[in-house]
Amino acid sequence: MPGNRRPPAKGGGKRPGSGGGGGERTLSQRVKTARGRKLSSTLWIQRQLNDPYVQKAKAAGYRSRAAFKLIEIDDRFGILKPGRTVVDLGAAPGGWSQVAAERVRASAAKPIVAIDILPMDHIDGVTILHQDFNEESAPDNLIAALSGRRPDVVLSDLAPETTGHRATDHLRIVGLAELAHDFASRTLAPGGTFLAKVYQGGTEGELLTALRRDFRQVRHVKPPASRPESPETYVLATGFRGRRPESDADDAEA
Repeated sequence: MPGNRRPPAKGGGKRPGSGGGGGERTLSQRVKTARGRKLSSTLWIQRQLNDPYVQKAKAAGYRSRAAFKLIEIDDRFGILKPGRTVVDLGAAPGGWSQVAAERVRASAAKPIVAIDILPMDHIDGVTILHQDFNEESAPDNLIAALSGRRPDVVLSDLAPETTGHRATDHLRIVGLAELAHDFASRTLAPGGTFLAKVYQGGTEGELLTALRRDFRQVRHVKPPASRPESPETYVLATGFRGRRPESDADDAEA
């Protein structure tokens, strides 16, 4: 199964505070379909050009429009407080890492840790691992990069390559969310937070049961920056109860 493989972001790569980006366009732009280009590609380009979040991301210096999804979730629920330790799964091109680093005031001495199969440019206050999260060694490498710290927040924007078949894509993204939850349940500090992308249609029963067992509150969130036509939504679990003893975990799996 493909892991956190996603197409590179279209848009600016400057960090916040670096300026750049003019005023927002006020007129809708139309893109002609070039010979040999699929209509779907043309529509994607046109949507990007006319998307206000793409324009806002460029103006603010964020690497992707996805930064505003995390901003909107954090503004509502306050999961990224100064001093918190964060792990960002499926981080490329780095929009979420930028937001997290700003809000927790990450530094070289206490960085957040990000991982993706795709390469990422440097972000101040972020330790970047270039690896597929599906690989067996990935969780241990993340733990090593944390240098003994337990994360307070595990973010997962992991997404599979889509097939266009809704049921298949749903199962694939839930599988990635389950991997992310397994990592979170083994590493989070008590009281910690887990945020993961899923697709609409409900989180799979086993995952939802596990989240409700491990966290005090579980809710689904679709931030305004998530396109209305997109099936994506996010599951937000807060108040991690603490890692269960191995004997309890074994009993639950029996």
